[in-house]
Amino acid sequence: MTVRILIERTAETDRQGELLELMKHLRAKALLQPGYISGESLLSVDKPGMHLVISTWHSLADWRAWENQPERLAIVAQIERLLTTPSKTNVFIEPWAKLPEAV
Repeated sequence: MTVRILIERTAETDRQGELLELMKHLRAKALLQPGYISGESLLSVDKPGMHLVISTWHSLADWRAWENQPERLAIVAQIERLLTTPSKTNVFIEPWAKLPEAV
């Protein structure tokens, strides 16, 4: 069962360059992780400075392994310092999929 991860991040206009570089670095690392399928980064048209990252993983366990990896956490800490509000992460599965027990 695949899972989709949606992460919202908002930064001031003058921090966008720094944020984008860190997000590209994080994405490059994610590409090498077991279970990573795909990802995309979007910039809101209606909310200045808001980014949406969408990634698809083979399983919730694959995502959780990457989510808690020290290398990822170090980059995320740098990203969080640039944001106006903390990142918001949501995990989605298809509605007919059986929810994994270890959520």
